[in-house]
Amino acid sequence: MSIKKYLLAFFVLAYAVFLGLESAAYYVGLRQLAEWKTFPPAIAMPGKSQKEIDSQKAVLQKKLKSQVPKGAYIVVDTGANILYLKKGEEILKKAVISAGSGDILEEPGGKRKWVFDTPRGEFSVDSKLEDPYWVKPDWAFIEEGEKIPKNPEDRIEAGMLGDYALGFGKGFFIHGTLYTRLLGRNVTHGCVRVGDDDLKAVFKVVSVGTKIFIY
Repeated sequence: MSIKKYLLAFFVLAYAVFLGLESAAYYVGLRQLAEWKTFPPAIAMPGKSQKEIDSQKAVLQKKLKSQVPKGAYIVVDTGANILYLKKGEEILKKAVISAGSGDILEEPGGKRKWVFDTPRGEFSVDSKLEDPYWVKPDWAFIEEGEKIPKNPEDRIEAGMLGDYALGFGKGFFIHGTLYTRLLGRNVTHGCVRVGDDDLKAVFKVVSVGTKIFIY
């Protein structure tokens, strides 16, 4: 065999081995995703131990079983990034969401600090909005490295909250999102993001006063 033919055979064999390893890695990755179903707890909820997550979940589940609300209600699992619209034990709707990242933002100079967690506990829908506007808080400008405006109108931004929003107090909303590719990850500043089609189905069923349980 000539040197050229030998080298050609060598490169063909090497490339075949590379493809085999790449395929194996891809298969392992798919298998891990199938087993996890969601992101691992360390990634899904930064700063929270699995024991704390399980404890919060157990407390809420116990409360729900002993005191199931009348009519429809919402349950949000911030660890698995899943929202359930339920009536009794029946699941009316299940949707993939994005909950709080747990990241911390500190104002230059250290005057103020924000922790971007989704609040946990029992809440109620206190507002229903269609085509909502976002009134940008101070931290949004600080995060983007922009000067905080003095004119309130400069804080208003359309389209960022999707087609629908359900307020549940202190500036927190279950709302739509432009970033549908990030659904399933803990990436928000505390609100619960839901795809507009899923949120539309929830929006039609719930009313002001509907219970929301978040853990």
